[in-house]
Amino acid sequence: MEIDEEPEEQAGTATGRSRDFVQSLERGLAIIRVFNTERPSLTVSEIAHLSGLTRAAVRRFLLTLTELGYVYGKNNRFELTPQVLELGYAYLSALSFPDVALPRLERLVAETAEASEGSILDRGDIVYVVRVPGPALMTISVNVGARRPAHATAMGRVLLANLPAPDLDDFLARYPLTPVLPRTITDPGEFRAALKQVREEGYALVNQELEEGLVAIAVGVRDRLGRVRAAINLSTHIGRKSVADMRALVPKVREAADDIELGLRHSNHWAD
Repeated sequence: MEIDEEPEEQAGTATGRSRDFVQSLERGLAIIRVFNTERPSLTVSEIAHLSGLTRAAVRRFLLTLTELGYVYGKNNRFELTPQVLELGYAYLSALSFPDVALPRLERLVAETAEASEGSILDRGDIVYVVRVPGPALMTISVNVGARRPAHATAMGRVLLANLPAPDLDDFLARYPLTPVLPRTITDPGEFRAALKQVREEGYALVNQELEEGLVAIAVGVRDRLGRVRAAINLSTHIGRKSVADMRALVPKVREAADDIELGLRHSNHWAD
């Protein structure tokens, strides 16, 4: 017989967390997070392995999530339903950025024939909140809601470069500069120098540090207090445009960011 979860009232003291910490909520969210584009359908055993929970606990959480409409099960496999999008929709809607950015990025893609995305920083990653694909097929799979390591992306470097110094120190202490590809900058001193260059030049360029052949440029999107709250980019394959070609497109990306900032100027959500 499998050992089930520890009693809820013991969860906080056992982990050093607050006595008010609700461990069952943490575990339910952990089950939702194991699903992604590479793992859209999973069995109970697979979910238990990925989440670190017992099969008995996973079954109970899946039953609850199914009754709530967030999970669908068939033939002993489970997948998320579109209702799970509600969990993030309120935040994205309040942010306003995706709605304002989308038409401007569509114009940028039409002008440059390259893909464009917008993202925000969340812990050690960037999260894509708006995307307009280009006409050329790219090998990298990016959907709204996808996460990528901030240190290896142009948008991530723009967002990190504009953090207050203590926040950047905290980021580097918490999140290792993991090598994604041989070109990925992993030395903290070199990385800080790269961010200094981003601050001085006002844009970031990442050349094949996230994916072979992928080159991207990015600029920040500021609120009316001058704080960088999001970033937008252009991305392409090195076979389509050289690094020099991409640098030449920086003014167009900056112009798009200026237009987005203008559209967000009167957004209450964007001010705080």
